[in-house]
Amino acid sequence: MSINWLELFPENVKQLLLRLPKNMMEGLEEVRIREGRPLEINMGGKFHFVSRSGDLVMRSEKAYKPTREDGHRLLDLISNHSLYTMEEELRKGFITIPGGHRIGLTGRTVLSGGKVEHIRDISGFNVRIAKEIKGAADEILPYLLDTKKKKVLHTLILSPPQHGKTTLIRDIARQISSGTWGKSNIRWPGMKVGIVDERSEIAGCQRGVPGFDVGPRTDVMDACPKAEGMMMLLRSMSPDVLIVDEIGRPEDAEALTEALHAGVSVIATAHGSSVQDMRGRPALAGLVNHRMFEMYVMLARNGDTRSFRIQDGGQRTLQTAGGSCQGGDDIA
Repeated sequence: MSINWLELFPENVKQLLLRLPKNMMEGLEEVRIREGRPLEINMGGKFHFVSRSGDLVMRSEKAYKPTREDGHRLLDLISNHSLYTMEEELRKGFITIPGGHRIGLTGRTVLSGGKVEHIRDISGFNVRIAKEIKGAADEILPYLLDTKKKKVLHTLILSPPQHGKTTLIRDIARQISSGTWGKSNIRWPGMKVGIVDERSEIAGCQRGVPGFDVGPRTDVMDACPKAEGMMMLLRSMSPDVLIVDEIGRPEDAEALTEALHAGVSVIATAHGSSVQDMRGRPALAGLVNHRMFEMYVMLARNGDTRSFRIQDGGQRTLQTAGGSCQGGDDIA
């Protein structure tokens, strides 16, 4: 396992993390650094504090407490010593670095016209570690295919944060693009895939080149707003399948509708536990009520156990399954 993400951390914190057992390092999903408060790690849906000796503890008073210097050093490292160049990211409350790792930020917000201009006095960091898990889509992908028409069905994948959405659609993109099709006997050639990667998490691009394997016929519009990126890919790259993460705004729904009517298969994700949740979100309710999606995938997680439920457009359950968790939602 590559652990280059460790280089993000100030030396004090990095040395504590390096003392963790290898299996724990490989299972790490989040590292939370809060100035003057306990160093926390999350893995397998469970949290632990880290002591000064690198041991895992549950009592906060025994944990190492990152200093202001630790926070400043971390900010320098993730911004490459050029925080002023990351004003847009600061406005959104997170920074995505090469490799698809996303760092959430908290601190004092500065407002302009009633809207957040940027964050200053940053004192809280949530480093969400991206993972590439080939085969994560093996069980699910065959249900998202129309074998008679040889097409990918319009699909919405739902789950709460950190349940595996981004990991799943990354592998879906790879398999569709390469023509592997999960646990099925299908032998179609790969299709052209377009990914709109607004947060640079799905493909983990660096200077426009994907850091993750998203397939040989995949084009990525990196760090681009979802709605605008979908239209750009439709006009310029003629994808067979369009993949987009975390839809939720009215403009996202409008762009998705246009893509659906353009004959392009769409796979999207959104936060939620059920289709009913989507009906309670004004921007997405129309997509559900008009049956724009042909399939729904609901992901769930209980500790180390991951499960999924698949429903068709009429919300009939077609399959449910569960098993060992293959990783959390890397930066979702």
